[in-house]
Amino acid sequence: MSVNKRFPIPSADYSHPRAWDSPLKGDLLPEIFARRASEKGGAPLVEFLGREFSYGELHNSARRFAAALAEKGVGKGDRVGLFLPNVPTYVAAYYGAMMAGAVVVNFSPLYSAEELAHQVEDSGTLLLVTLDSPMLLPTAEQVLDRSSLVALIVARLSDELPTTKSLALRTLGRSQIAEIPRRSDVTVWSDWQSDEQPPEPIYRAEDLALLQYTGGTTGTPKGAMLTHGNLAANARQVDAIDPFGRDHPDSVLGGLPLFHVFANTCVLNRTVVRGGMIAMVPRFDPGQVLKTISRTKPLAFPGVPTMFQALLDHKDCDKTDWSSLRICISGGAPMPGKLRENFEARTGVRLVEGYGLTESSGVVSTNPYEGKRKPGTIGQVLPNTKVLLLDKEEPTKLAPDGEPGELVVAGPQMMKGYWNRPDTAASAFAEHEGETWLRTGDVATIDGDGYLAIVDRIKDMIAVGGFKVFPSQVEEVILQHPDVKEALVIGKPDSYRGECPAAYVTLMDEAECDGEMLKAWLNDRVGKHERVSEVVIRKKLPKTMIGKLDRKALRAEVLN
Repeated sequence: MSVNKRFPIPSADYSHPRAWDSPLKGDLLPEIFARRASEKGGAPLVEFLGREFSYGELHNSARRFAAALAEKGVGKGDRVGLFLPNVPTYVAAYYGAMMAGAVVVNFSPLYSAEELAHQVEDSGTLLLVTLDSPMLLPTAEQVLDRSSLVALIVARLSDELPTTKSLALRTLGRSQIAEIPRRSDVTVWSDWQSDEQPPEPIYRAEDLALLQYTGGTTGTPKGAMLTHGNLAANARQVDAIDPFGRDHPDSVLGGLPLFHVFANTCVLNRTVVRGGMIAMVPRFDPGQVLKTISRTKPLAFPGVPTMFQALLDHKDCDKTDWSSLRICISGGAPMPGKLRENFEARTGVRLVEGYGLTESSGVVSTNPYEGKRKPGTIGQVLPNTKVLLLDKEEPTKLAPDGEPGELVVAGPQMMKGYWNRPDTAASAFAEHEGETWLRTGDVATIDGDGYLAIVDRIKDMIAVGGFKVFPSQVEEVILQHPDVKEALVIGKPDSYRGECPAAYVTLMDEAECDGEMLKAWLNDRVGKHERVSEVVIRKKLPKTMIGKLDRKALRAEVLN
């Protein structure tokens, strides 16, 4: 067995605090939530803009929502959609739907009516929980009229806020509230709160709990089928790699959107497993996040690289008290080394990089929160998670010794398949040595200590005169230039070489270089086949809904 092709490696080299083979089985999330509510009834689960919502309060709301669903005939396997920003109602609706045996479907608040309607139809969503926001409710009503959606359930933002902010919203902020339509198929959240007892749990670990759509606003997203067992396992795995003592009340900054799988596991489910608190903001706003850090003193902050850069760029960054934070975890996109160094130098908070996919319930690996870490890698796998490197051209074989290969993953957090897409699901998995592995589409290496490094996406590799160029490696070099803030590299058609790399960048404030200067600087530092044809300076680069740089969108814009 070669350590550069597979993991686990001997336990002595495993740097996470729990042994790789630690048993992680136990109750499913609704049962864990009920137990935490019983143990910590008055303790806060959510702090939202200055108002606290206790475990008992949110569990009671979830239980009453489950009872109302059962009374309306919504039960096992029925799909309940959440079209919500980060608000406390999200927590009650998410767990309440699961208590009723229904399947949660997450929808991005940034979706257009067309995108939302497509995924509602694809998933077969019956009910949609949304907010009386002008950004959400009109879109949801359009989808109600043009899809098989049966009803809208509308939460009032004023009911989520502290008393003074609620009063100000209702009296002075009417433009921030959408009027709830008076129609029989639109009801308010309070009407879906029944005093009856919800049904006894009718789901098992292998039953579907969440449909989480992959991708962003481009292409055709697919619904990853995540089971109750998948979600509970990944929440426990993320909790298991936390080395910090349990003698201090746990809290996490909820700046990631809860509709995204990263936040779903690392912010919501993991916090309920731990019995901690979420310091929640409705959406990522750097100023509001900095105020929330100062007010609530969270211990951890999961985010994406663009969030950490935005915090550094904010005028109040250096005035903020960062001392409560023990760890920041970056995922969703590669973490530029320069950004990590700047963030740690200015805040004093350790920032580690991890990795995951929608199809893995959120998390596969991360650098340890304490002790040995390797910048530029995505760390070691979580407990009970295995990986292999397969040949990029022939995925039935292991990658040749010493060469990168396609990363494939196995573990209790891996999805069941894609919703209504058996053919696509079949190509998402590989069989090797009698075991089924999830194909990530990422090209990776594994070093002798079991630390993984993502080289690139298979689909993103640029074919230059017979050579394979990894865009992320070129991006890593150009990001070393002091004037470059962000970078994306794509392949553009070339009559002689087939394709040629081209770089698109944004610059730091007061930068004085131009594209030709950056091109000359970069091409002196990369291999001949990696040299770019141009460096294009832009005011901004496209980003996905979660805020990570979107190479696919840039490619579509430039090449179409």
